[in-house]
Amino acid sequence: KKNKKQKDKGKMTARERIDLLLDEGSFTEIDALTTHHYHEYDMQKKKFLGDGVVGGYGTIHERKVFVFAYDFTILGGTLSQMGAKKITKVMDLAVRNGCPVIGIMDSGGARIQEGIMSLDGFADIFYHNELASGVVPQITASIGPSAGGAVYSPAMTDFVIMVEKTGTMFVTGPDVVKTVLGEEISFQDLGGAMTHGTKSGVAHFVAKNEYECMDYIKKLLSYIPQNNTQEPPTVKTDDDPNRLDHNLINIIPDNPLQPYDMKEIIHSIVDNHEFFEVHELFAPNIVVGYATFNGKVAGIVANQPFHLAGALDIDSSNKASRFIRFCDAFNIPLITLVDTPGYMPGSNQEHNGIIRHGSKLLFSYCEATVPKITLVIGKAYGGAYIAMASKYLRTDINYAWPTARIAV
Repeated sequence: KKNKKQKDKGKMTARERIDLLLDEGSFTEIDALTTHHYHEYDMQKKKFLGDGVVGGYGTIHERKVFVFAYDFTILGGTLSQMGAKKITKVMDLAVRNGCPVIGIMDSGGARIQEGIMSLDGFADIFYHNELASGVVPQITASIGPSAGGAVYSPAMTDFVIMVEKTGTMFVTGPDVVKTVLGEEISFQDLGGAMTHGTKSGVAHFVAKNEYECMDYIKKLLSYIPQNNTQEPPTVKTDDDPNRLDHNLINIIPDNPLQPYDMKEIIHSIVDNHEFFEVHELFAPNIVVGYATFNGKVAGIVANQPFHLAGALDIDSSNKASRFIRFCDAFNIPLITLVDTPGYMPGSNQEHNGIIRHGSKLLFSYCEATVPKITLVIGKAYGGAYIAMASKYLRTDINYAWPTARIAV
C-alpha cells in the first residue's frame, strides 16, 4: 500500500532507484535488518526492517560505488539514530575503499519521536561529509522532500542533482514561512529544483525525472576519478587532437562590444565537440564543466560574454571557485578561457560582498596544484584578468589569441 502511494506521487521506491542507478545485479545491501530501539510514543509498534534507509555498494559501468537511499515508504523516510548509523557506515566504507558515495534524498527530516538523538544522527552525517570531502567524490540525488537538518548534508557534498516537481530542499517550509513572516509561497518556489538550480546554486543539475537524474550521475562519474589518489578516467576517442576547426574564425565578432557564445568555442576545441556542463542554469556569466582533450579529462572555466558581458559577480565567483577546488582535489587539470570586462560594479554587489566572494576565485586558482592552462580570447581587464588564472597567479601555460585585449 505504501509503495503504491509512492508510485501515485510519480516517485520510485528506494530500491528501485538503486537498481536503476547501479549495474544490473551488482548491489550488495548492508545492515538490511536494522531497526530502531525506541518505545516512546508507541514506536515499538512501528518497527520496519531497514528503518527508513537502504544502503550498500555496487558498480556503475563496472566501477565500485557506495550508495544510500532514504526510504519514504517507512515512516516518511524520517531519519532515526539507527538510520544515521547505517548512512555513516556506508560513508566510512566508501572512504576506506576509495570509492564515490552517492546519497538519494527522499526524507521527511528528523524523526521527532526520537527527540534530540535524531539530531545527533544528522550531526554525525555532517561530520562524515567533512571527513570524506576531498577524499572521495560525494554526489547527492534530491528526488523527494528534504527539510530542516536533512538539507545540509547535500550542500556539503560535491554535486547535487535535483528532480523537477518532486525534489525540494528548504530549512524552513512554506507553513513556517507564512506563520513567521506572513509570506505565502509554494513548495517548489521556495525550494524546488528550478529555484535551487537558477537562484541559490545548491543544485548543480536539474533533471526532468528520476531516469535523467541517474543518467546525470553516471555521466558525471565518467569524468571524475574514484578518489583523490587516482587520475580521472581516460576516454577512448577517434577525434584527431591536431585537427583544425576553421569555424573558430567566425565565432568571435569583429566588434568587441558584441556578445558571442563562449560555448561554441568550447565545443569546437574539445574531443568530439562534447562538453558536460556543471551548474548550467546558475550564474550563466561563467561556464564550468568537463571535457576531454585527446582522451584526457580536463575541467573548463570560461567567461560567457552572452551574459553580463562575461563580467564576474558574486555568484559566478562562488560557482567557479568551488568547481576549481574540486578539480584540484581530484587531480583534474584546469583550462581557463578568458573574456571578461572586469568585476560587476554596483552597490548591490558591493553590499553583498563582492570583495569577499570575488577573492575566493583568486584563492582557489592560487592554491590549485593541478596543471593550469589559460587562453585569453577577448577582454581581460583589471582585477578580473588577474583572477581568471592569469600569468601573474603562476598559471603553468598562458596563451593569447590575436583578438585578446589585456589591460588595466
